Amino acid sequence: MNLRNRALETLKQTSRTFYIPIVRLPGELQDAVASAYLCMRAIDEIEDTPDLDNFTKAKVLRSISLRMQEITDRDACTRVSVDLDSFADADILPQVSLAIGDWASLAPETIAPRIWDATAAMADRMAYWAEQNWTITTEADLDRYTFSVAGAVGLLLSDLWAWYDGTKTNRSQAIAFGRGLQAVNIVRNQGEDAQRGVDFVPEGWTNRDVRDYARRQLKQANLYIESLPKNSPALDFCQIPYILAKGTLDAIALGKPKLTRHDVSSLLEKVTNIKSA
Repeated sequence: MNLRNRALETLKQTSRTFYIPIVRLPGELQDAVASAYLCMRAIDEIEDTPDLDNFTKAKVLRSISLRMQEITDRDACTRVSVDLDSFADADILPQVSLAIGDWASLAPETIAPRIWDATAAMADRMAYWAEQNWTITTEADLDRYTFSVAGAVGLLLSDLWAWYDGTKTNRSQAIAFGRGLQAVNIVRNQGEDAQRGVDFVPEGWTNRDVRDYARRQLKQANLYIESLPKNSPALDFCQIPYILAKGTLDAIALGKPKLTRHDVSSLLEKVTNIKSA
């Protein structure tokens, strides 16, 4: 199995929400977005690994950041994975994380340095949050966290659209696009986060407050999507996670824990004319 097919298969196993829009992207843009997503996913999986303490998570993440900063060409990407393999507890790291060097090497040459830079920055930010035990006490903390983990990804995506076909976007709205998706994840995963001792909700906030925060971000995200050129790969990509995030908020407001498979299928059909398997 070649690297592109292995990347797509890994995407399918780790996040169907993003597998669907990524697999629909053309050529080099598909490689670029898949590379970026899997590098970020590799970092996220380290952050979420239950058998690693926060000190160790921060150490591993900072090591990844430094190795990403050392890359001079795609052949050098392998050093990132080699360094992880030598880590004492490498056997408990998810495979998607151990293969981060492969995902980094998938990026097309002319945009790869931007993806490596974003990955290095993301790893460093997540090391900081691991050291802080993801403590959120104020709305400003929440803004910083949602930028760290997703708003910055919105900026990266805007750079990828511009690299591929010159599409220009409002970068503040691009940040809100990422923030909104992450805020919905926080709303949806509060129970699971509590089980691992993490709470992303500012002090004094209710569930309604968190949903309102997510809706404010998604309102800006909608403006971002509406500004994208019709029939562009960027528009096709962004509509899918946006409509699923908005649908998730609507379902939770009605008392559902999450979208049902039927709900997902119906929402996807609205923007893609395909059914969720």
